[in-house]
Amino acid sequence: MNKSSQICLISLALFGLSGCKTMQNKQSNAKVEFPAFSTEAHRGGRGLMPENTIVAMRHAIDLGVTTLEMDTHITKDGQVVVTHDDYLSPSFMLTPEGREIPKTEAKKYPVYQMDYSLLKQFDLGTKFLPAFPEQKKIKTYIPLLADLITDVQLYSKDKKQPFYNIETKCSAKGDGIVNPGPETFVKLLMDVIQKKGITPYVVIQSFDKRTLQILHKKYPQVRTSFLVDNKKTVKENLEDLGFNPFILSPAFKMVNQDLVKQCHALNIKVIPWTPNTKADIDNLKQLKVDGIISDYPNLLVN
Repeated sequence: MNKSSQICLISLALFGLSGCKTMQNKQSNAKVEFPAFSTEAHRGGRGLMPENTIVAMRHAIDLGVTTLEMDTHITKDGQVVVTHDDYLSPSFMLTPEGREIPKTEAKKYPVYQMDYSLLKQFDLGTKFLPAFPEQKKIKTYIPLLADLITDVQLYSKDKKQPFYNIETKCSAKGDGIVNPGPETFVKLLMDVIQKKGITPYVVIQSFDKRTLQILHKKYPQVRTSFLVDNKKTVKENLEDLGFNPFILSPAFKMVNQDLVKQCHALNIKVIPWTPNTKADIDNLKQLKVDGIISDYPNLLVN
């Protein structure tokens, strides 16, 4: 019998069923220890597998990463889906009929204006992508976040529990066009995460400070990560956000010894994106970053 079950039985004896349920809820809401060094598969490891797909997440788990990094959008019918671009990309998406999307139609298919039943029919895994020549070609689709979590939890049940680093793909200029407002986005996203019971293993990251500010206010138990790619100082970025996040996640070229030192002095972790060479990864490790997000997660675990 594990410790949680023992506590539950004691609570049941002392307080009845309601006490047991309360203890279970406390256990499920408690934070768990974040990896000492977070090895993160960017979009599931798109250098090796079709990005933001269930097959990519499974492959990353098999490699032994600690954390699955992914992007989320909202569909026309209010579903949370795992995909990066505002519009279905001609560079790696094929129509349900298997045809290429002409570059002239690069904005023909906005995710936010499509019902999931249609979106799921598009193929994102079989078109050759020159930017990632090692990527394995597999016919697959854009998954619902809920389905991806269900699969990952089942697939990893006999392995180490992975963390999820989930990005909200939204911006003020995209409100009502390619994304809902931040309040709606956060609510829909957190509904899925809480229903699936993985909150202690989740980090929500974003370039859109509004979503992180909402999380900080309404869901303070959720770890947040501020994505940045600018010339601002650490202090300026934190002042812009309005609070100290769990993680500052800069473009890796921004990272130097001073940035890491300043963040660590504030108890903020530094997890940069996306170095894709062993040399860059080794350099970041020497700077004592707290994790790395890479398209080639195999370079992080070998």
